[in-house]
Amino acid sequence: MALLFPKSTDQYVRIGALLIGFLTLGGVATGLYITWPDNLKTGYTPVQPVAYSHKLHAGELGMDCYYCHYTVTKAAYAAVPQTEVCMNCHHQVKSNSPRLTKVRDSYQTGESIPWVKVHKLADYVYFNHQSHVTAGVSCVSCHGRIDQMVEVKQVEPLNMAWCLDCHRNPAPNIRPVDQVTNLAWVPDRDPAEIGREIIQARGINPPQNCSGCHR
Repeated sequence: MALLFPKSTDQYVRIGALLIGFLTLGGVATGLYITWPDNLKTGYTPVQPVAYSHKLHAGELGMDCYYCHYTVTKAAYAAVPQTEVCMNCHHQVKSNSPRLTKVRDSYQTGESIPWVKVHKLADYVYFNHQSHVTAGVSCVSCHGRIDQMVEVKQVEPLNMAWCLDCHRNPAPNIRPVDQVTNLAWVPDRDPAEIGREIIQARGINPPQNCSGCHR
């Protein structure tokens, strides 16, 4: 009886099965990595060397985020303020408070305060604060209501799937640039509609290709 397929077909079937197996395992591994709790870190609230309350400074006192994080409109990284920035106020305000001892010591010695980083991205991820802030993405979108936090905690997973959700549908997270640091901003209509208008007017087109975030 004649063979329906050449003998080489068996080899191709085996290779195909192996490829499908590898791709399936790779997909499962990627999914587990993206959703694994250690890679989400939501709720992470490290103890800082100085008890700095964003609720007090940004919320109750109304300090603008730009005052301390002054590089976000012109650099990839949000500056952790130098002690001199703190002392601009605390030369006069609570200048002898024991809670500010480490701040005063840092100012006098020039040694930086060892703040603990809260929002950590993998080394292979490139994130640019300038491009997001100047596009109209508020601090709230990634960091939550910082102005209501006594201790800063991570409220979003900041993983690839989460980032891509926004890049594919950025409108709900786009607002007028002058409202980016107004964390209590309440739009007068559907925020996604406002976002779509801004996107169209400014030609905002977030990258969805690998090189957009992996360089």
